[in-house]
Amino acid sequence: MLHINDIVFRIGDRLLFDGATVSLPAKARAGLVGRNGAGKTTLFRLIAGELGTERGAISLPRRARVGQVAQEAPDDARPLIEVVMAADTERVALLAEAETATDGHRIAEIQTRLIDIDAHSAEARAATILAGLGFDTVTQGQPCAELSGGWRMRVALAATLFAQPDLLLLDEPTNYLDLEGTLWLDAYLARYPYGFIVISHDRDLLNSAVDTIVHLDGCKLTPYRGGYDSFDRQRRERQALQLRLKKKQDDQRRHMEAFVERFRYKASKAKQAQSRLKALQKLQPIAALADDSLAAFTFPAPQKPAKPPLVDMSDAAAAYGDGPPVLRDLNLRIDDDDRIGLLGANGNGKSTLAKLIAGRLTATAGRVKRHHRLEVAYFAQHQLDELDPAASPYQQVRARLPEATEAQVRARAGGLGFGAGKMDTPAEKLSGGEKARLLLGLATFDGPHVMILDEPTNHLDVDNREALVRALADYPGAVILISHDRHLLEATADRLWLVADGTVVPYEGDLDDYRRDILASRGAASGRRDRSSPARSPGAERRRAAAKAREKTASLRKKISETEHLIESLHKEIQTLDAALADASTNAAADRIVQLSRKRAEAADRLSAAEDAWLSLSQQLAG
Repeated sequence: MLHINDIVFRIGDRLLFDGATVSLPAKARAGLVGRNGAGKTTLFRLIAGELGTERGAISLPRRARVGQVAQEAPDDARPLIEVVMAADTERVALLAEAETATDGHRIAEIQTRLIDIDAHSAEARAATILAGLGFDTVTQGQPCAELSGGWRMRVALAATLFAQPDLLLLDEPTNYLDLEGTLWLDAYLARYPYGFIVISHDRDLLNSAVDTIVHLDGCKLTPYRGGYDSFDRQRRERQALQLRLKKKQDDQRRHMEAFVERFRYKASKAKQAQSRLKALQKLQPIAALADDSLAAFTFPAPQKPAKPPLVDMSDAAAAYGDGPPVLRDLNLRIDDDDRIGLLGANGNGKSTLAKLIAGRLTATAGRVKRHHRLEVAYFAQHQLDELDPAASPYQQVRARLPEATEAQVRARAGGLGFGAGKMDTPAEKLSGGEKARLLLGLATFDGPHVMILDEPTNHLDVDNREALVRALADYPGAVILISHDRHLLEATADRLWLVADGTVVPYEGDLDDYRRDILASRGAASGRRDRSSPARSPGAERRRAAAKAREKTASLRKKISETEHLIESLHKEIQTLDAALADASTNAAADRIVQLSRKRAEAADRLSAAEDAWLSLSQQLAG
């Protein structure tokens, strides 16, 4: 269906495609992957006919309809559902013609075509798509112009899906979706009746919804059968083979060059040397693989560890100003080793909970107790726009370390992932992924006890997302994660909290259970899972067992914490008594020295007992 033949295209002096070729059959379900800036979005524009190639051609069947989400969010006074239905221009035109047509033959043709395109179920189909993307029945009847930009982009996506083009082009469609919308879109694409190409960094979507991965790398397009995991395995195997071949060729080249240099001027060997020289000239070098190494994310450990609980909420509520509570009845605890993923549709209060944990919002009822030394790092996507556009990564670090030497500042900036080529680049010229890396580095600069990450991966490619997963695994503090990236949640979170119905409760299932719940509630699954069924996925069983273990050990953890504070206090008391005894003059009253000695002995006995108690409690916790 889609044939891309030997295309060449450049923007200014930058070559994006050089002899790129790929062919996709009708109803192909392809994922387009490649490093940020490689030219994926440009390829979409070439396919859609918005740009022309310098050489080569892109061909589609004559009447094939290509659809992609509008770059501008619709700002329309019509209700959402009408905006979506208007995207099917053929249906709109046929209905308009049916109002005025008088020729009986033409009227029959119109009605037949309307039946063929299922025009009479249009409103129900549009409502189903809007519901899947998070719009309830009431909102579907409201003017599109009243929505925020992000929600209007969802309407634009719904309109494109409703039109059902023969080739659907989706460029990072999950960027404006929450986890619930992403789960629904994944299921929808799995049933899409025509072909599509999706640019995405969502590893799960690329595994479940596509059957082909097209890799854009080195100005070439290479197709791989299967999902992303299959592509990743095949690519690594190909890289390993290419490295072996290159080493073999390099060895052969060195041997031939040595022979030529040694014998080219000797009459007896001149013919063989000339033959080797010609062979050497014809030996096409196998290109060395591009350096795909990524700068690792590094999150420093807290300078002063804090004893659990870091945050303890009891019947707490949160609201903005004098408004009604957004969240209520919060009975939650966060320990220093927690990895918590927040579930719930946008607008349910996930960001409100994050602000309450971070101390940016004060509880309007109940109690929120934070450790007195608690340091919280808060990352949210909207903060990317708050970076000083003129300040480079070096200047941002210099502002944090005014007393440091030049070498120390540059070393720290390099530790954030900015080498010599990017360290002095103004923020306005950094890519979205580089800005996210800089903001993450600045937010965690001083070693927080808790990291709150609100959609940290929107501008990160797949490889950088994997680097983030590894860094979070190494980070010793607590993590609160809000993300539509299921792979990140599954790889990072060991507890799930559901933010819904004005409160927050532990979710005992795993993300597969949650996916079934979401699809059932949004009408995209055959039926709701029977909650009484004992069958649980391994992840759900692990999470449920972890939750029960935490409940069982909560009192133990509290006793251990109290005992540690007692031990610390007794150590200080003994140090004070030792200093008093050392300062006692030889003329001091004997009873004073005896009194100090007795107090020290009593404190030492209490310390020994406290240490024994701490050891016993720790063994119980470990057991």
